Amino acid sequence: QVQLVESGGGLVQPGGSLRLSCAASGSIFSISDMAWYRQAPGKERKLVALITIIGTTNYPDSVKGRFTISRDNAKNTVYLQMNSLKPEDTAVYYCNLWSHNLRAGYWGQGTQVTVSS
Repeated sequence: QVQLVESGGGLVQPGGSLRLSCAASGSIFSISDMAWYRQAPGKERKLVALITIIGTTNYPDSVKGRFTISRDNAKNTVYLQMNSLKPEDTAVYYCNLWSHNLRAGYWGQGTQVTVSS
């Protein structure tokens, strides 16, 4: 069973920065794609960053140049560095693991990010 635990959310002013972390249990982290999604109230969950097994990253235009995803396979942890935050970045941020071997995805419990003055 895979468990994902996010941390690092909070309240930040516009233009500020936050770094989210997601620690994974189990032994499949290094052979899984990792991603961050977010969901604002009343809206659907959307991808904000993806990092593959080989380190390839992908971002939607809404966060490109401001957000950076990285992973540390030795620590079973994926990070999301968020800079130049805007009020529209306010959402619950979820960590996601996709295992190609198991053909299964797993979600963390989410962490709230609020960007407000």
